[in-house]
Amino acid sequence: MESFTHEICEGMQHMSETVFVTLCEIVGTSQQVALRREAMDIREMVMRRVTPKDGFNIIQMFSGSRREGFKLNGSDTDWMFWPNNHRVIMDMSQSEYYNTANTALILSDSSESPPGFTLLKFLTPYISRVMCLAFVRMNKSLYISSCKYRQLTFLSIFSDSTEHGPCSSGVIGATEYDHAHCFACDFWPPSVSSWVDRCQTWPGPEVVHDIVRNGCHFVAIGHPLGIHENEEWRISFSQAEYKLVHSMNHCQFLTYGLLKLFLKEVIDQQSEETSKLLCSYHMKTTVFWAIQQNTLHPWCPQNLLAGLWVCFKLLLKWVHCGVCPNFFIPQNNLFLTKVYGSAQNRLFLQLHELYSKGLACLLQSSSIRSYIIDVLYNPRRFVHTNERLILTEVVLDLELFDETFIPFFFPKHLFEVTKAIHTLEQLLESPLTQYQVITLQRLAVIILQSTAFIIPNMFTYTGVNKQMYIADKMSCRLLKLAVKFGYVSDMLYIAIYYYKTLRYREALFVLEMTKVMLARPYLMCNDNVDKERYTEALGGQSWSTKMRHAVARDISFYNRICYISELIPEQQSALENTVCLLFIPVFVMLPFLEFLCYRHIDTTLSQAALNELQVLVHNDQGLNVSLLDRDISWEILGICQQITGNLQAALYSYQQSLNTQYPLHRIQAATQRRMRRIQDIVGETNIHN
Repeated sequence: MESFTHEICEGMQHMSETVFVTLCEIVGTSQQVALRREAMDIREMVMRRVTPKDGFNIIQMFSGSRREGFKLNGSDTDWMFWPNNHRVIMDMSQSEYYNTANTALILSDSSESPPGFTLLKFLTPYISRVMCLAFVRMNKSLYISSCKYRQLTFLSIFSDSTEHGPCSSGVIGATEYDHAHCFACDFWPPSVSSWVDRCQTWPGPEVVHDIVRNGCHFVAIGHPLGIHENEEWRISFSQAEYKLVHSMNHCQFLTYGLLKLFLKEVIDQQSEETSKLLCSYHMKTTVFWAIQQNTLHPWCPQNLLAGLWVCFKLLLKWVHCGVCPNFFIPQNNLFLTKVYGSAQNRLFLQLHELYSKGLACLLQSSSIRSYIIDVLYNPRRFVHTNERLILTEVVLDLELFDETFIPFFFPKHLFEVTKAIHTLEQLLESPLTQYQVITLQRLAVIILQSTAFIIPNMFTYTGVNKQMYIADKMSCRLLKLAVKFGYVSDMLYIAIYYYKTLRYREALFVLEMTKVMLARPYLMCNDNVDKERYTEALGGQSWSTKMRHAVARDISFYNRICYISELIPEQQSALENTVCLLFIPVFVMLPFLEFLCYRHIDTTLSQAALNELQVLVHNDQGLNVSLLDRDISWEILGICQQITGNLQAALYSYQQSLNTQYPLHRIQAATQRRMRRIQDIVGETNIHN
């Protein structure tokens, strides 16, 4: 009997180790997760320091699954926004910490609200237009209505968002996003003081102290059963939650990831009626409670499935009782308006049926089913749980260059450049991880490039102008300096600047050099790379070396800066729809620039560049032109065709950009104007004929 029990335990451990390795491949190793988090931390740190602390400025914080370190298919992108000159206080004594001449104070009044919710009373006369429209008068005082505020701030980054709780939600490509406008509070709510006392085993005292001193936020949604639903605000612990997730060991984090997969691929597939009753936040809450209650020791790869089962049993208990206690405020039942009545009973029966199957219910998960079956057929197959053996160098490089590529700051004025450079200097003197150094290096490149295009706009050309000459020399030096630290594709910014300043031959010389570098067989362009050739050519080299010699990314245009005059209408259209950036595939930008430059030198070569661009846009299957970049790619092809006078071809390209591609860049207004212009020209020609 003991031998049989021992074999079962060994089988469980072996299965757990297999699932651990599988999740490392799906969710990420601890190194990949650390990279994502640290790159995001440094970006957020830079933005906080660069954003002016006086006047009305919006602070933004990345939250949700991506902020926690996940990069699963379907992981949402959550942002929280709040005005930095408004602060919530918990009692009047805290007002002494603020200068009310430039900071509007708001008092949290939870005396008539359910646990986890509060009313926000406006205290100071310093108000914005939005605040005036969101006021309601109660008990002779002004309060901010969450309902009105949500409606006023509802137009998020994209105008086709839908309402989702306190957020405006939508989809960009395959990624869902939630944008929540809120208010910040620098103090920990008194109603959550018991949480601090409860943290005896987890999280550690340093994490608790960090959470408490960073306060909380208030999002614009009231309690659905409260007497002031349209006026109340919910206390948000998003900032505290991602700090808790960061404090997990990797096995605990993977357990959380497995629960997210289990919810999506197993629980939600049981029936359409119950598929929306549970959400990822319930899974997160389950993991928090399971870790704090210390029901499993240790949390390690061999115990991964045991950890999952602990969480599943806790969830089953909550569904049976109809009570899911908020981790910070247990009196706040997260199931209150969703999991009750007949729907609750059906959900419980479905979960209990899964529970009765034991770990075999994991076979319903499409992500890990094949791996579990493989273990069942090969019970003695060796499984290594050493993450260094799971993660290859090239996979980590793909992850790093993807994270550091994301543009997160573009200076619009020279004073912003100065502040950003000063911030970089300060951060470089502080202890940084290797991932954060590379992220800052990328930021430095963006600052240099943006500054190069800002400087000439400060002067007016008057024929012979010494200031213009100095500004031009400075811009060229900045762009060349950026290339020393940037990607191969950053050379194109030099060519763009030369074209903008009418130096077509110099631009073409740079384009030829860039073309040679982009033809390297080991090039890593976005997510495309020959892994064997890349490893053979650059294995073991520093990330800076790899960036300079073997990495290319989309060209990003900040829409408040003019780079190429031919794309000004597209940039204006995007800005009208609050889209800050255009992303242009590097293999589209190269023939586009060749076409523009050769127009002034050699019409035959100009046509050859256009032909190359046309073949690429028409035939590429996502290798050099991603599906999300096809709207701008067809648009550029149409612009070139229109310049040459091939109006029918241009009209077709614009129609492709407008009607058949995902409108990532929101350039439809520019496309429609260009199409109308062509139709007017064709109409005038027909009249004259």
